[in-house]
Amino acid sequence: MQLNRRDFLKLSSLLPLLIHQLNQPFSDETDFIPGEEFPNIVILVFDALSSENMSLYGYNRITTPNLDRFAERAMVYHSHYAGGSFTSSGTASLLTGTYPWTHRAIHLHGTVDEKLARRNLFEVFKPLGYHSIAYSHNLLATSLLYQFRESIISLLRTRELCLIDDQFADRLFPADFNVAFWSEWLMMRSEETNPSSLFLSMVHRFYRALRKRGVTKDYGEEFPRGIPSLHNLFFVLEDAIDWIMEKLLFSPKPYLCYFHLLPPHEPYTTRGDYLDLFDDDWAPTPKQESPYSEGYSTQSLDTQRRYYDEYLAYADGEFGRLYDFMNHEGLFENTYLIVTSDHGEMFERGIRGHVTPTLYQPITRIPLIISRPGQVFREDIFTPTSCIDLIPTLLSETKQSIPQWCEGKILPGFSHTNDSNDYDIYSMDAKSNPKMGEIRNASISLIRGEFKLISYLGYEGLSNAYELYNLSKDPGERNDLSISHTGILKDLLEIMETKLGTVNENFIGGRFK
Repeated sequence: MQLNRRDFLKLSSLLPLLIHQLNQPFSDETDFIPGEEFPNIVILVFDALSSENMSLYGYNRITTPNLDRFAERAMVYHSHYAGGSFTSSGTASLLTGTYPWTHRAIHLHGTVDEKLARRNLFEVFKPLGYHSIAYSHNLLATSLLYQFRESIISLLRTRELCLIDDQFADRLFPADFNVAFWSEWLMMRSEETNPSSLFLSMVHRFYRALRKRGVTKDYGEEFPRGIPSLHNLFFVLEDAIDWIMEKLLFSPKPYLCYFHLLPPHEPYTTRGDYLDLFDDDWAPTPKQESPYSEGYSTQSLDTQRRYYDEYLAYADGEFGRLYDFMNHEGLFENTYLIVTSDHGEMFERGIRGHVTPTLYQPITRIPLIISRPGQVFREDIFTPTSCIDLIPTLLSETKQSIPQWCEGKILPGFSHTNDSNDYDIYSMDAKSNPKMGEIRNASISLIRGEFKLISYLGYEGLSNAYELYNLSKDPGERNDLSISHTGILKDLLEIMETKLGTVNENFIGGRFK
């Protein structure tokens, strides 16, 4: 009998458990496992998932029917925001409960300020005896997880769930994933900008082409637009979902799981059965081009949006398999399942993707769906919330104190106090700012109540440029009120400047106090 890759992964994942059980002394009494009275916690991140493209939140296309099903037994947050606009900053905010100006993973390949590396989700649950498990398809997220490795019991490397593994630098630098990642990235850049500069680059490209040809032969018909990939790592989401199911079924309890899956992040290479699912005549009304436009035409953006929506539907379909599995196994009775993202994606104003200085809703507004153990009803919450609120909420739910360094608060729906609409929600993009310097070159958004302020600091030709929107009346951010509502603009600017002043006091002269 021949085993395919998925069957092999299933069987091999059971081997450590079997060996462990065989090595245990026989006993007819059940041993007490410290912390087993605590509920399991499963955090599922779909990378670059914007609430704006989800049918759960009213999108025109039915992109998330399975998440819609899940929502019927969960808390659904309608105004939830990422701390940053790309993987490093957004993921770091989620995992540390702090904003980018604190954790300092503000560059595209950034990591958290090393002095703060033990202030993370996994570390705060260690005293409770949680078995922590983490994995990401995205090497940028993996570099953060590797930085937190002393707090994580089981950290799977990205390559382990990939079809092609031509990353080699982490084998040369096994003790330092971040050095390995940069080495790999520099190799790829060398091939792109000057492929004849290194003989090894030529060999590496030839080797990769041979391996890709083999995978394309095996999976090409299943994925007509190309096999899902990022950073030269090719994968299929089905393998990750199968692996997650095994972990949820056989891992020591209670467990704390962080699974960071790449879809619907670009490239938008959906599976064949979702191809042209949204080949319709619908398109959103175009918006005014941004000063930061990348030059994409409306037609091009509409096409990319459709590809993204089809890729999202594929990710949702695989979530549906996981949801049905958890339901069948009764895992919801003692498990928090949290579905969210690190940032969103944009297809408007001449901009595609998320590597942009702008902080419009498609990039910063992300899903948050939380199912409590045993929950059977839906609750919709419209109060603005932030990704930094997740850690304090989970600590509160497990009757633990919230550390002072955590900048979030307990999410409405979990808090026993009156929910306030004057809680300030920030997002920030500071890719050009020095990592350990005062925040002087950045885009910062502030949401208070129904208003959203976007401030662009230090950009040439746009110094002290602002945008102001009333999200309750203008959720699409079409009408900039910064000129007509100067009083509100002044109040919000004062709040932002005061906050930024406090932040910068800790980074005088580019050095942390």
